[in-house]
Amino acid sequence: MKREKSAVELHHNLPPDYYQKSMKINPLQWFWHKRRFKNIGQLIKPTKGRILDIGSADGTFSEVVADYSKAEKLIGIDILESSIKYANKRFRRDKRMKFLVADAHQLPFKNNYFEAVFCLEALEHISDPQKVLREIKRVLKPGGYLIILVPTDSFLFRISWWVVLQTWGRHWRETHIQSFHKKNSLSLAIKDVGFKIEKDKKFLLGMLEVAKARKK
Repeated sequence: MKREKSAVELHHNLPPDYYQKSMKINPLQWFWHKRRFKNIGQLIKPTKGRILDIGSADGTFSEVVADYSKAEKLIGIDILESSIKYANKRFRRDKRMKFLVADAHQLPFKNNYFEAVFCLEALEHISDPQKVLREIKRVLKPGGYLIILVPTDSFLFRISWWVVLQTWGRHWRETHIQSFHKKNSLSLAIKDVGFKIEKDKKFLLGMLEVAKARKK
């Protein structure tokens, strides 16, 4: 029986400065991420206190979240030690942000710790989304909000993703282990854990879906 690869094994080829570098040299990457934050930014409200960013990688998008939210503290977590070391070095002068090696299936934080949690294009890489959503609910304060972004696996996305995997994104091969292509599958997963959905929309020609939910 073939052993399933761990998340670290699946992502070990990811360069620690991947997003910072690709946003500068790849116009398609720049366009993709600018469009997604135009949409996500509309859902972010000024948030005093602490924010958690799951799948923070090199911290490129953590910085955007921190700027939009005006959070006092943002903690980014990732499974790759190389990415975390890079992010902490890169943002060592930014006292708002701190990065830790951690697994979202077992968050190393106490209950009701964060005012908001972000999980942006990370849930499709996670082996047990429901367990992660339960952990997110545990660490969120009552009334706190969650923003999740996933690819829809629409026909257009699958074509685009195939092109990426054959060109500059070869290191992403085998890393999408979850799919949210079925109607309402993301919102249903969030509701099943007990969150209240406030917004659920698709954009970028239906290739991305973002949901905002609140802990009751």
